Amino acid sequence: MKNLLNTLFVTQSDVYLSLDGDNIVLIKEKEKLARLPLHNLESIVAFGYTGASPALMGYCAERNISLIFLTMNGRFLARVVGESRGNVTLRKKQYRISDNEKHSTEVARNFIIGKIYNNKWLLERMTRDYPLRINVDKFKEVSQHLTIMMKETRSCADLENLRGWEGQAAISYNKCLDDMILQQKEDFYFSKRSRRPPLDNVNAMLSFAYTLLANDVAAALEAVGLDAYVGFLHRDRPGRVSLALDVMEELRGVLADKFVLTLINKKSINKTDFQKKENGAVIMTEDARRKFLSAWQHKKQEKITHPYLGEKISWGLVPYAQSLLLARYLRNDLDEYPPFMWK
Repeated sequence: MKNLLNTLFVTQSDVYLSLDGDNIVLIKEKEKLARLPLHNLESIVAFGYTGASPALMGYCAERNISLIFLTMNGRFLARVVGESRGNVTLRKKQYRISDNEKHSTEVARNFIIGKIYNNKWLLERMTRDYPLRINVDKFKEVSQHLTIMMKETRSCADLENLRGWEGQAAISYNKCLDDMILQQKEDFYFSKRSRRPPLDNVNAMLSFAYTLLANDVAAALEAVGLDAYVGFLHRDRPGRVSLALDVMEELRGVLADKFVLTLINKKSINKTDFQKKENGAVIMTEDARRKFLSAWQHKKQEKITHPYLGEKISWGLVPYAQSLLLARYLRNDLDEYPPFMWK
């Protein structure tokens, strides 16, 4: 259980939510876990819920407190809301900004600044932790180049140029990705990103991790009342969660890439966990996907201190924290969207 930005996160499984006066009561196996006042809450997010009382749902709907239900894996199920008030205003603001490329750039560049900063942090961390196993000069050179890219991104005024700076930064960062693979080098290597289909073991893992991350971010955006399909950097495309792809940019390296590298370097995944198809596509076996998913859920439980909020939360709640901050920015409660910049 975590109270963050006026949102109550119920992260334990099999918890029943009920109402007692003006309080929410959390019950598990007939035992009361907590009793909290509702008057300061804007939303309640329940993972793997057992149920919620009609009285609580009615109370929340009447007072415009969103009640969101997700699976334990973070997949969005439903959101119970009352009369449309705050969310429709929020989404209309989102749509207006998305339709204006200049305003879209002002939001999108912070996603990319966060991405470049976090990728730079990964490289700096490697030079500190493994100075004898990597080419430190190479990593430092790329890190300095990423610093330049951040400065250029900060002053970027249109989406086309922003995509150009992001692409250059990605090329620089990817030059070091293979060097961060320290174990099983014969079976795990990275030369370039291949998506449809992935052509090697590392790309197969990266694609799977990015899919999981995109789903988590999309669920978080929907939970706070935003439209996951209408983005700022990624433009509208039928069936694409464009805003989720925007927000996840700052988490790709520091969460997904780092997670994949850890699985390889700790030998949690090995060459027997992959199959190669006739068309050259490399896919993970069913057992490997189960191992991957289990490790991903475990990773999401790890505690960190959010760099902007200064509060201890799990990695799994980072997409929700960023979604809440984005919603606050769109409501003019913040002067600027604060990207997740890990330290």
